[in-house]
Amino acid sequence: MPKPRRTKGALIALCLLTFGGSGAALAEQGHEARSGRYLTVCADPNSLPFSNDRGEGFENRIAELIAQDLGRPIHYRWWPQTIGFVRNTLRTRLCDLITGISSVSELVQNTNPYYRSVYSLVYRADSNLKLKTLTAGDPTLSGLRIGVVAGTPPVTLLTRLGLLDHMHSYERTVDTRLYAPARDAVRDVARGETDLAIIWGPIAGYYAERQETPLTLMPLPAQIDGVTMAFNVSMGIRHRETTWKHQINQTLDHLQPQIQEILLSYGVPLLDQSDRPIQAD
Repeated sequence: MPKPRRTKGALIALCLLTFGGSGAALAEQGHEARSGRYLTVCADPNSLPFSNDRGEGFENRIAELIAQDLGRPIHYRWWPQTIGFVRNTLRTRLCDLITGISSVSELVQNTNPYYRSVYSLVYRADSNLKLKTLTAGDPTLSGLRIGVVAGTPPVTLLTRLGLLDHMHSYERTVDTRLYAPARDAVRDVARGETDLAIIWGPIAGYYAERQETPLTLMPLPAQIDGVTMAFNVSMGIRHRETTWKHQINQTLDHLQPQIQEILLSYGVPLLDQSDRPIQAD
């Protein structure tokens, strides 16, 4: 297995601050918030397209949208999105909300999903590939070098399809200040070092659009050969913070059109809850 490549952060996080003013009010809410004055955001400082310390990620923009809706300024607390992220941020009360958490994560209390995306194929536009999915016995796949991030669903799928020997693996758990394996998987396709990459949709869409070599992005079906490829993404808060969860859910609900517009502008392949593609207006 090749050594870790450069900078990437898997799912990112941001945190908020909540409800209203006095210490007595906070006590009544079970100390759900660190402060009533700020929207405190914990995020990775180097994990585009999700976030960075220059505010260039789509989760930065969504956090700003939420802060404006709540009428509070944002305070960021930066932490690499890697092992221990939740433990060192949300659980130590550095922040009050994480975005970009899988909706089935047990490390946090999940809000309602605010987007759904899917793993996607990335290949060179001049490669003559016409792939829309992956199927057992497809002769098109037999000679391809296929980039995947270790430990992700595409690895399981390639194993089932008997394509393990064609897999070029990129390390999953890395220091995002130094490495970005999914980004590098897309770049390697553009450079001709691999023929195809199967990458989480938000990362695939963002970096495919930013290569000098034209690339084709093809979102996969939501499930292939029993392997789930599409996932909901939520925001995460501390367990037992019921009031805060309801407030965030209400905010996400009425900001959904603006959130969807932001996501589409970053090239995120979006699905509705029936797994139909969502297109820009």
